[in-house]
Amino acid sequence: MKRLEAINDFVIKFANVNGSGSASANELFAKAVMRMGVPVSPRNIFPSNIQGMPTWYEARVCEKGYHGRRGGVDMMVAMNPQTWDADLAEIEPGGYLFYDSTRPMPPNKFREDVQTIAIPLTEIANATYTDPRQRQLFKNIIYVGALSALLDVDADVFETLFAEQYKGKERLLDSNIQALHLGRDYVKQHMEYPWACVCAALTKWGTKSLPTATVPPPWVVCMAAPRWQPGTRSHRHRPFQRHFRSIATSTALTMGLAATTTPSCRRKTSWPLSAWWWVRVGMAHAPLPPRRALVCR
Repeated sequence: MKRLEAINDFVIKFANVNGSGSASANELFAKAVMRMGVPVSPRNIFPSNIQGMPTWYEARVCEKGYHGRRGGVDMMVAMNPQTWDADLAEIEPGGYLFYDSTRPMPPNKFREDVQTIAIPLTEIANATYTDPRQRQLFKNIIYVGALSALLDVDADVFETLFAEQYKGKERLLDSNIQALHLGRDYVKQHMEYPWACVCAALTKWGTKSLPTATVPPPWVVCMAAPRWQPGTRSHRHRPFQRHFRSIATSTALTMGLAATTTPSCRRKTSWPLSAWWWVRVGMAHAPLPPRRALVCR
């Protein structure tokens, strides 16, 4: 069986249960890939907001900057038994199935043309934590840590993101870093890594970490969002919005947005959804520039 092989060009999909705390962990993975300098287009997919219902998170990693859905999945992180069969069917031949192997699965639940990555996530979480809620939440971080080793994403990138998120909350910072390394250590001790699908930013830009507030590479397009004030008339900013749409429709958006902080208005704007996602997530933070769009060389 031939395995899929790709560097900086693959689709990974997470199948979880709504309300399990997986959304933050999956978003953390997408942020880490972006911090390495590899364009990534994440999408949260869920049929409802009811706790216990299925939810999915898909991320397309593409160094060419494509941010539309490609179709098909190269790696499926199957954390929801309810949708196992449908999730398994989405994987491309030669792709990868990442799952929790704490409980054995019958052979008819797998495909012969798909590589399996079996890690006992629940067993690791239960052996480390006693609180049921902590076991569930940190299990998500454990599988992110395992993926970071399998896909060759530096642990330093995640630790930097944790330090920014839990600044002043060292207790939460240490526990999340511990869970991250639980997954990484298991992969290093029991598996061959990295796998064929990797995020190897080092081979493209010469650095695996993009510090915050740094100038992007010369060919990266930067966009500066205006600071919206409550009560500001929207028609004053329509020229900017038209220019913003023209940039957002190009692949430059995901090739490296030096995102600013979230606009300070209390009402919805007419920005395109894909553009608003990048500003909201904050893949990199920079001071707010003047009210205009900038193209940096």
